[in-house]
Amino acid sequence: FWFLETVARMPYFSYISCIHLYETLGWWRAAAELRKIHFAEEWNELHHLQIMEALGGDRLWFDRFLAYHSAIAYYWVLVGLYICSPKLAYNFSELLEAHAVDTYGEFVSSNEELLKSLEPPLVAAQYYRSPDLYMFDEFQTDISSGKRNPKCDNLYDVFVNIRDDEAEHVKTMNACQDSEIMDEIVERREKTRRV
Repeated sequence: FWFLETVARMPYFSYISCIHLYETLGWWRAAAELRKIHFAEEWNELHHLQIMEALGGDRLWFDRFLAYHSAIAYYWVLVGLYICSPKLAYNFSELLEAHAVDTYGEFVSSNEELLKSLEPPLVAAQYYRSPDLYMFDEFQTDISSGKRNPKCDNLYDVFVNIRDDEAEHVKTMNACQDSEIMDEIVERREKTRRV
């Protein structure tokens, strides 16, 4: 899972990089809300990565080497894909996030009893139990779902939360492909402008 979470952050870095480039060149100034959503997704993936590190997923040198180099290559592939077609890049990420949902779901189902007997890592407890779930609801573009306040009593809850987070990423990637929803996101930003 550590490898998966190392690579899982790359789409959001690449999308933010491309959007920032478009804004810098003056091609697309309305993308600030979209950058915020992608930052929130990356922030969430960062915590997933920290949880996997706390569980020892990064102990082997070869795993780290392979994950870091794969992540760099994946970043540049996604930058190229996003420049050619943002919709295609979002679709590709949606498929990968859906695979992550399935992978975590199978793991949770297969190991429920064991996972329920283990304490959550400190980083997971701090992230999911915090009264200030910084940026947690920002990447959840399904407005009707409301705020999530996940429980985190054991390792089972942690993996269920990660699976559910990945499911929210799937919804977000799907929403990013829909021009009407994208217009709503930009409109939301316009309505909540700060002085």
